[in-house]
Amino acid sequence: MVSLQNSPSIHQTWLPNASNQLGFYRPGTFRRGISFLVRAEQVSAATTSPRQEGPGRRQLLAAGATVAPWILLSYQTSTSFAAENKKGFLAVMDKKDGYSFLYPFGWQEVVIEGQDKVFKDVIEPLESVSVNLIPTSKKDIRDLGSPQEVAETLIKKVLAPPSQKTKLVEAAEHDADGTAYYTFEFVAQAPNYTRHALSAICIGNGKFYTLTTGANERRWEKMKDKLHTVIDSFKIVNA
Repeated sequence: MVSLQNSPSIHQTWLPNASNQLGFYRPGTFRRGISFLVRAEQVSAATTSPRQEGPGRRQLLAAGATVAPWILLSYQTSTSFAAENKKGFLAVMDKKDGYSFLYPFGWQEVVIEGQDKVFKDVIEPLESVSVNLIPTSKKDIRDLGSPQEVAETLIKKVLAPPSQKTKLVEAAEHDADGTAYYTFEFVAQAPNYTRHALSAICIGNGKFYTLTTGANERRWEKMKDKLHTVIDSFKIVNA
């Protein structure tokens, strides 16, 4: 993995006032989880020696034809999350910290201090997705305020540097498996670039989860459908 510092695509500064306002514990209490990718595996078939002719070999082949579908079904069941993957996307499942999401094929994992997981396009550095975890005493994202209120606070104090001009485009709430999620769209303008971004936030497992993805404004129309897929795929599970 490539280690990046001061990347313009990711900015994360948890200010003390923001942490207190949103009910977070101190950043020093971060517990970095061990994440892993859900990848497809190739199952190689056993080879048979040419000398194994006759009824014995035919019986083995017949048995294999009967057992193979069952093995395939079992494999698909054991990797049910991978089965939900969309064409052109890869899946991440972090069982320890309790979250999953999809990201576009071709993006590479990078390490950025303060982020639990980051994937980005190596050619277009503003195209990325990051996940941040903050311990919290809150139980529900709605305890922090409305989608608009929470989004404005995060954008101004956390998701963009103070020097950037930001604008909240829209914010909404939805429920998935009994958990409330806030999603919002915003624009952050720097002197030499403008980033159009989407975020999904929720609370569960004693953590405040923030997933943010985005792209350069000039590529927004081309990338927005993919980025919405990333946001829509974000789910938390019991850790």
